[in-house]
Amino acid sequence: MVPDNTRPTGRDARRLTLIALLLAGTAMAAPLSAHAQTVTNAAVATPPGIVVPGTAAPAITDPQTTGAVSTDDLSPASDEDLIRLNRREPTIDGLRTQLELEDDRAPGVRIGTFTLRPEIGETISHEWRNNGNNNKQNRGYLETGIRGTLTSDWSRHELTVTGAGVLQNNISGEGEEEPRADIDAELRLDLWDETIARLRAGYSFDREDADDPNAIANARTQSGVNTYRLGAAIERNFGLIHGSVGLDFERRTYGDVELDNGTTISVEDRNRNNGTLTARVGYEISPALIPFIEAAVGRSIYDLRQDTLGFERSYQSYATRGGLEVDLGEKLNGEIALGYETYRFEDDRLSDVSGLSVDGRLNWSPQRGTDVLFGLSTGLNPSTTAGVSGSMDYALTNIITHEMRSDLVARLSNTLIIRKYPSDSSSFDETTWRTGAGLTWDMNRYLALTGDVSYERTKPDVGDTTDITRVGVGLVLRR
Repeated sequence: MVPDNTRPTGRDARRLTLIALLLAGTAMAAPLSAHAQTVTNAAVATPPGIVVPGTAAPAITDPQTTGAVSTDDLSPASDEDLIRLNRREPTIDGLRTQLELEDDRAPGVRIGTFTLRPEIGETISHEWRNNGNNNKQNRGYLETGIRGTLTSDWSRHELTVTGAGVLQNNISGEGEEEPRADIDAELRLDLWDETIARLRAGYSFDREDADDPNAIANARTQSGVNTYRLGAAIERNFGLIHGSVGLDFERRTYGDVELDNGTTISVEDRNRNNGTLTARVGYEISPALIPFIEAAVGRSIYDLRQDTLGFERSYQSYATRGGLEVDLGEKLNGEIALGYETYRFEDDRLSDVSGLSVDGRLNWSPQRGTDVLFGLSTGLNPSTTAGVSGSMDYALTNIITHEMRSDLVARLSNTLIIRKYPSDSSSFDETTWRTGAGLTWDMNRYLALTGDVSYERTKPDVGDTTDITRVGVGLVLRR
């Protein structure tokens, strides 16, 4: 059932509003720096890379806007990577798209040894949704997005903070608003003898999709999902041998669900903590080719030993992968890995979820001004259905960005998500396809006009097909 017109309420709304105000205030407080180093404005989205075993596969949402601010439109690298004093080549744990320096982008705001690059955008959009059986719904809405990147320019080490937030406000029709926010920080420490340490922290908020298999029927407002992340890794080169070890922790909590009749239900039995230890070893055949092997073990523990249906859903995860990293410069770089993943649940009534894993991404530039991204990811989506352990989700993303003129950028994107359940599961497999196209016209280095259209179809093996179409136009202000 498609939820009624709603707005983020209570703690969710206050949290998102605070993030928006802080980013907006920082963006507009400092004066313009006309002589700062500038970079090209081609927006290149990055699909997820290798999914950490034991965590739910991230929703690979179609970047709906070419130039508008959105957490679905994450850049693969900070622009400051190109000008900091001690830049190293990207590693297998953090491949980055290489961009060329130009003089057509807002210079950013200099804050001591940091550079802040903020953006704020306003988009007016319309959405048509068809859930089958003549269950149609449409809405018009305003979407306000704030995004920023803060990067150090130190002689050694590097700190990068990226943040984005989106608030939606329905102005006509019916449909659920979809607020979201994301902030990540990474401190890279250049230690000794080709040794690098990385410390990471992050937070994300989004609202569970009404089409998700775990969504609550007859809900006016689906659960708000909070994700907290911490991680640490160390990378070392021993001549031709490249090694890395990483430890990641993630906590995921779910807010209450508001039903059509005004009552609320708690889904706190889904709250869980996950820890994963990953090790990788690669051999440098040449600077351009590095085959590698990787192994990971994880543990996910739910806050409540049993869910409301009496199932113990805590699990252990195991994964092995083998792959190849390719770095042929700006024209072609990336990695691909094949492997096998297993998730074993504590409750004997829940089947193990196992399967082939395919992970990686590839950046290809066939000609100047054209960038092509391919992304693959595999991960577990734990279920809330009685007797069903979860699904293995496979996602393939392709994004093509083309600079038609120096001030006009076009983008085409496609995403395919295949959700596979164990053969003895009572839940049905489903497929989601998203496609979108957009244009960004840079009226000047500080202001851009955007236009976008997207289409999404979710088709389960059994049940109704959901179709969603969106169109929007907007303005983006940069500093």
